[in-house]
Amino acid sequence: MEPIRILLVDDHQLVRQGIASLLRTQPDLEVVGEAASGQEAIEKARELMPDVILMDIQMPGGDGITATGIIKAEMPSTKVLMLTVSEDNQDLFQAIKHGAQGYLLKNLPAERLFDSIREVYRGYAPISSRVAGRILSEVASAPEPPAGAPRQGLAALTAREREVLNLVGKGLTNREIARALYITENTVKIHLRNILEKLHLQNRVQAATYAQREGLIDPPEGAAGA
Repeated sequence: MEPIRILLVDDHQLVRQGIASLLRTQPDLEVVGEAASGQEAIEKARELMPDVILMDIQMPGGDGITATGIIKAEMPSTKVLMLTVSEDNQDLFQAIKHGAQGYLLKNLPAERLFDSIREVYRGYAPISSRVAGRILSEVASAPEPPAGAPRQGLAALTAREREVLNLVGKGLTNREIARALYITENTVKIHLRNILEKLHLQNRVQAATYAQREGLIDPPEGAAGA
């Protein structure tokens, strides 16, 4: 099996070197290139055609969000995973709007980073727990669907699927959900695929927002009165 080919994008060389050193400990992950700006990321992506790009946001010489939009327009099969210190709501939602498949904060453990790269490569949308909280807070204040709107999708979920959806909404990875429910990761993937199909959703982020809208999980701490 070929390793997942990764492009690192960050304007700090020490950060890139540190991440690259960590990734080299994983036989299924390969760093094929590095870039120090959004513009350089676009050029490197065109040249290297990586499977996954770890993208910072604020960088001189072109920001990561704009670069993500250009890369996704030209190379839709390339997955972009934001890796940043920014918890700003605007950065978060703009990144998703421009095509980012995941949004992680740089203070995450190395194992979570490894798992997230694998998840985004397989088509899932990993998000940090604190970022999930921000998404859910935003959705919690969104207007309710019109009266009489069809809600059969939620009723179609099994009890186990509701449990999985609950944990997805809290920002857990497939591995973490598997551990919490004492099932295999493959079973989690099957449940998530069924959830997305039944609810007519496209990705993990939409599933998380749906969970909050339907009251399946508690609002994040501090949401009330925010």
